[in-house]
Amino acid sequence: MSCSHGKSECVCDTVREIVRAQDAVEDNCCDSSCEQSINDLLSPTGGNGTATTVPFTLLCKGTCEYFIGKAIAEKPLGGSGGTFLDCLESPIFRAKNFVDEDECCVRLELLLPVTEGSSEPGSKKDICDFFPGSSVRDLEATGVCFTVDLNCFCGIQCLPATTPLAPTVSSEKDS
Repeated sequence: MSCSHGKSECVCDTVREIVRAQDAVEDNCCDSSCEQSINDLLSPTGGNGTATTVPFTLLCKGTCEYFIGKAIAEKPLGGSGGTFLDCLESPIFRAKNFVDEDECCVRLELLLPVTEGSSEPGSKKDICDFFPGSSVRDLEATGVCFTVDLNCFCGIQCLPATTPLAPTVSSEKDS
């Protein structure tokens, strides 16, 4: 378990040993995890019973920063019948499908946090800025999708299984 003595995974080995020790003395489950969210989604009695989505965030390799997805969406322009292009950003995603089952490229949909007053959070420089105080109550589907290579990420955090609110963007787009 010593570092730099023929092993390049010193931290991994140490954490593995910590987990084994914790498991030996106590049930070491998380209240919020991808495993729990997937179980809730698949269980007719788990979660809210009608969840359709396991939302998640991704951590970028190298920077350890949360990935904030940004995409352009076409939105209606008032009652004029016209449209405009708007920039959407969010650190929360729903996996739609793998582009190729043998590869790690997946199509993700942006999910927007929605506050109690049904508005989007303001300034968004950090992941926590998307969750001001205790005001975020729902996630909204956007219909706006883009493709990413999952090999570019080193971490994932799943949020509780849920059913996102219907999109207010015109139609599903690929960016």
